[in-house]
Amino acid sequence: MKNWAGNLEYSSAEVHRPASVAELQELVANATKIKALGSRHSFNTVADTDGTHILLDALPQEVLLDTAKGTVKVSGGISYGALGRALEDQGYAVHNLASLPHISVAGAIQTGTHGSGVNNPSLAAAVVGVDLVRASGELVTLTADDDEFLASVVGVGALGIVTGLELAVRPSYEVRQRVLTGLSWEGALANFHSIASSAYSVSFFTNYTGDTIPQVWFKALDSEAPLPDLFGATAATTAMHPLPDMSAENCTEQLDVAGKWLDRLPHFRHEFTPSNGEELQSEFLLPLDQAPAALQAVRALAGKLAPLLFISEIRTIAADEFWLSPFHQRQSVALHFTWKPLQSDVEAVLPELEEALRPFGARPHWGKLFTPGQYDFAALYPRFEDFRALVQANDPTGKFRNSLLDSVLGISAAAHA
Repeated sequence: MKNWAGNLEYSSAEVHRPASVAELQELVANATKIKALGSRHSFNTVADTDGTHILLDALPQEVLLDTAKGTVKVSGGISYGALGRALEDQGYAVHNLASLPHISVAGAIQTGTHGSGVNNPSLAAAVVGVDLVRASGELVTLTADDDEFLASVVGVGALGIVTGLELAVRPSYEVRQRVLTGLSWEGALANFHSIASSAYSVSFFTNYTGDTIPQVWFKALDSEAPLPDLFGATAATTAMHPLPDMSAENCTEQLDVAGKWLDRLPHFRHEFTPSNGEELQSEFLLPLDQAPAALQAVRALAGKLAPLLFISEIRTIAADEFWLSPFHQRQSVALHFTWKPLQSDVEAVLPELEEALRPFGARPHWGKLFTPGQYDFAALYPRFEDFRALVQANDPTGKFRNSLLDSVLGISAAAHA
């Protein structure tokens, strides 16, 4: 098996598709090494194992809306696109979506995946309950009243296999999307917070060269007025793709035409495959107030980065309290890099990029390419030592761990041999 990008061939010895949670519990209880796979949109080995891989797509797919509680109970393996359609059919929505609707709910939340918006927290912030199978095979349900809840929601697969989630929902809403082109870097850096907070969700697309940012995508609620000052940018008069030479056919509708949340918040339509996966991705999350200085530091590397880039996306995310969330206790800016499928070249330049971002407190996205040795995770995450202790207590033999997680957690492979 390979991941979606095709850059990783998984090293599992066997693969199982349990048809029930009880069957999954038995598999976990009897395994020496075991990991779950969702939509395989991770670009690194965070979900790899040399033991047993579990595919969740054969488990019952449930979307159970509770309007009295304002929540929906969903199977972990369901995609956000499928969840969105099921919710919209009943007049409800979640607060945000990532740029791709094809990713699995459990996998996205476990790795801290997000959408955009100064006041919009990551996808994990919607979680009010999580069902997961522990290393012992026990099925547990955790809510905000449980001590381990904030550790387990963004758990990078180290605390169990997520079988279900309960998410907060809200009434369905409409969003308008429009694109500005040619925003000057000078205007963007001087007014970054104003521009980023001027709509429900804002994304900047660039390769860091030149004097302008080619595209800025605004996803606005009906109650939000357009920017009064475009800072020299021009409103696009035709639909755009983030990559200038690509057709916008598979992108969500633009030109300020209002539509349902699930048809505007992602960049790509659910009914289309956004690409064949021949790309690599990295992403680094920094305090929002560091955005202008950090962007200048990246621009200084543009000559090395641009030849390897398809595009880079800049977004913002509100703070949350999950222990290993990249947005733990800080409003953040996300610098996302979509690389050409040149892994050795990308891995060669990553340490220099990461070193340039280190002074700003950059945290890497758990499911994308990064260099673990570049980070002092205990310094970056106030509850990191607590998380590590919880992992060792719940999974003393390292059933859910692998070389990447051992490297991040600072746990020797010999400790669970």
